[in-house]
Amino acid sequence: MLTFVVAVAAIAVFFLSFERSKPALRQIMPTVVLAALAAAGRIIFAPIPDFKPVSAICIIAGATFGRQSGFMVGALAALVSNFFFGQGAWTPWQMYTWGLIGYISGIAAPHGWFDKKPVLLIWGFLSAMLYGLLLNGWYVIGFEHPITWQTVLAAYAAGFPLDFIHGIATTLFLAALYLPWKRKLERVKRKYCM
Repeated sequence: MLTFVVAVAAIAVFFLSFERSKPALRQIMPTVVLAALAAAGRIIFAPIPDFKPVSAICIIAGATFGRQSGFMVGALAALVSNFFFGQGAWTPWQMYTWGLIGYISGIAAPHGWFDKKPVLLIWGFLSAMLYGLLLNGWYVIGFEHPITWQTVLAAYAAGFPLDFIHGIATTLFLAALYLPWKRKLERVKRKYCM
């Protein structure tokens, strides 16, 4: 229960910060559209376990529109897609983790880190590992009693194949989408003075 409260509180801080910045509609629309695309992509690729474009779209959003937008895309994508998959105690953790991926990307991109494709693709893979690290950690805290090294290792070992697939998927989606989407989104930013 405490972990649930912590995750919800962290998400609330970001949502309140975004709301207090009083963004114009022209700033909100790209965030909402990217979140909808991420949620739809997660649903479309549902038949292939953990092969989803959500992390890649969070990275693109953060890299293009900044860390707040990156966080909002990740959080909203998890929330909206879970209306299809089912809401539960895991939803705030998914929201927080995908939001964190977008947020970190919004910090890294202005420093030129993603200008080098290998760095971008490595971050894509590592972002999926971060997702697995946090979600598997939530599983251990919530469902393993007593928590021992053996139960922790077993939980992470069981999750690793799916996290690896998620990493490969994120890398492939970034390789295919990052440059064309970023160019188009940058044009939108310039046109509407965002």
